[in-house]
Amino acid sequence: MPTLAAIPEQRRKARLADLRHGVVAAVAGQPNTEVWLFGSLARGDWNAYSDVDLLAIGPSEPAAEALADALPSAHLGDDVLPLTHERWHELRSSEHPY
Repeated sequence: MPTLAAIPEQRRKARLADLRHGVVAAVAGQPNTEVWLFGSLARGDWNAYSDVDLLAIGPSEPAAEALADALPSAHLGDDVLPLTHERWHELRSSEHPY
């Protein structure tokens, strides 16, 4: 039986596993797309009231926006930001908080 302190980490691991499984299914029909987790769930300081923050990255704005629309529809994310690959690479190499 898990200790009380271990329960949040077990729930986080289960939530991440469910999220991974759902994202794999969501991107299956959308080539050259990526989904990145950020925010409290990624940092490990989430709680039952936290939302799921995702980046939907695609080769074009329409592709990124289609993926960003599909993720909440599949109950996979709450805040989903669409980005093109080009914009994502710019952000990753900058001082931007993402």
